[in-house]
Amino acid sequence: MLNNILSILTTENEIITNFLTIPTIPIEIWLSFIILKTLLKINTTKKQNFYYILFLSLASLVTKFIVPTPFNVFINYILMFIIIKFIFKLNIIKTILFIITPTIIFALIGTLVLNPFLRICNINSIQLNIIPLYRLTYLFCIYFICFIVSFIIGLLTKQITFSANLLNSLNAKEKNIIVLNLILALITIATQILITFYYINIYSIMFTLLNFLSLLAYFSISFYSLTKTMKLQTTTQNLESAENYNATLSYLYDNVKAFQHDFTNMIFIIGGYIEANDIDGLKQYYLNLEKDCLRVSNVTLLNPNLINNSGIYNLLIAKYKKAHDENVDIKLEFFFDFNKLHMPIYEFSRILGILLDNAIEAAKDTVEKSIKIFFRDSSRNQTQIISIENSYTNKDVDTNKIFEKGITEKANHTGMGLWEVNQILKRHKNTKLITTKDNNYFKQTLEIYY
Repeated sequence: MLNNILSILTTENEIITNFLTIPTIPIEIWLSFIILKTLLKINTTKKQNFYYILFLSLASLVTKFIVPTPFNVFINYILMFIIIKFIFKLNIIKTILFIITPTIIFALIGTLVLNPFLRICNINSIQLNIIPLYRLTYLFCIYFICFIVSFIIGLLTKQITFSANLLNSLNAKEKNIIVLNLILALITIATQILITFYYINIYSIMFTLLNFLSLLAYFSISFYSLTKTMKLQTTTQNLESAENYNATLSYLYDNVKAFQHDFTNMIFIIGGYIEANDIDGLKQYYLNLEKDCLRVSNVTLLNPNLINNSGIYNLLIAKYKKAHDENVDIKLEFFFDFNKLHMPIYEFSRILGILLDNAIEAAKDTVEKSIKIFFRDSSRNQTQIISIENSYTNKDVDTNKIFEKGITEKANHTGMGLWEVNQILKRHKNTKLITTKDNNYFKQTLEIYY
């Protein structure tokens, strides 16, 4: 029986080889996934991990037996892209990085191992594909080295980790350029893998080593350039934040200086009301004084150390200035860490910008001219809450119809804002927007569950 098994394993038989290598498909997918999560620090759930490995294994299995080589390689990339987008809800750049990162590592290891393995076993690349024993041994070598690589990356993760969150800081033009480069790199890698595999027999080991070093240098430089580009963009945004913060400090300084200048006069005025026993006048004066104090207090909350996301900080600064120009008072409260936001920052900022614009537009036409913004993370309920309430005039507003396309109460507006918010929320099952109103305030509460 052992002789028969050995004979089967060492005899050229493509069908048996394909059948015996079926279990290696989920192993390879799992290994590449481990490398990816370790390097890119992408947060996923156990359920997502299981579905990813299951669906991608099934897709690879189908293409392995139905689609001829080399077309199955390119179809696998397309199916992988669809599966990743569907399961992990990543943007295009992160999805391509999800595909290309483990592909690069496997390609580099395969380029380094393949030629020596063929020389040691004294076989060619065609025999490697159709003799079960050689095929399984070769795959074991690749997977073992990949496992060692993933272990090393895990040990050095603090030094070499690439933060995928830096991608959120890129503008649309830079993202398009990176997407194009990544797609071309993916096509280049796939082509290189196929050419290397089928023509490896005519390459010398020195040429294979040179090819490996060239690929390693190319991808290392590309990866380094990509990281530097994103860090440069982040630095640019931080400089913009610093400029806005300086403007905020200047405004705060002017207000404090004005208070200091008028402090003596304020004391005399308060004393005059007390001497005249004019309690009603004192109350009215105090209300006006309190409003100015709250305005200064709110400006102090516009701090980049407190609002620890440069994009959101710039957005809030811009909306605060817009409200100030319309004589609208904004009251802010923060119990929030934007680095732990459980929603893509790009789409979150779009929702926040639209809701703030609507609040300012509604509040500026009221007597109170008041907006209250509240950020809170409720760890007990595993919910992040962003509440925006504003004074408003139209007490008959229909809180259901305002989300329909083309519905607006503002002149020269298309009514697309809240409709767009609704479309974004539909793409994220862990979000909910609650709209309420009373006699004084119109309130929008965005809840993000995690």
